Amino acid sequence: MRACRTLVTATSVVLMLTAAPAHAEDPGPLTDLVDAAAQRLQTADPVAASKWLTGGPITDPARVHQVLADVAVTAESAGVSADFATSVFTDQINATEAIQYSRFAGWKLDPATAPTAAPDLAASRALIDDLNREMVAEIAGSWPVLTGPDCVDALTSAKDTVAGQRALDPLYRRALDTATRSYCG
Repeated sequence: MRACRTLVTATSVVLMLTAAPAHAEDPGPLTDLVDAAAQRLQTADPVAASKWLTGGPITDPARVHQVLADVAVTAESAGVSADFATSVFTDQINATEAIQYSRFAGWKLDPATAPTAAPDLAASRALIDDLNREMVAEIAGSWPVLTGPDCVDALTSAKDTVAGQRALDPLYRRALDTATRSYCG
């Protein structure tokens, strides 16, 4: 039963991550960026499961350093400030790690719910890397909105749209708020 539940959960996560982008009929100017951020957050569950099963730590300073260095270079080549990109991705990483800590806590409190199988961590990281590049491209394309006077309204609308379309639970909604808190800085 536990193995079946884990398989269903893992399958659900894969389906969520490969689902079409969340869009209303008239998506706002930041919807694609926020949707990519939500998809990146949704990698937290399979990554947490992998780390749980291998005994790996949630925080991985070497990986964080690599990701931040990569997005800084990608951002600069797209005409986006490396400092802005680093700030955005630091928030994104912190939000993702918070979800992982929440999952670990749940599994410690109720070991019967702990995963018995997980996707390969390398595959999850490849997806994360793809989403990072997509997010940087969206940031570059949305730069006038992100730096404009309507950013907060556009961001709020995008988060509401994406949260509804992706049926984000309260944990993921809070994580999305954290992941996007520097967008309109």
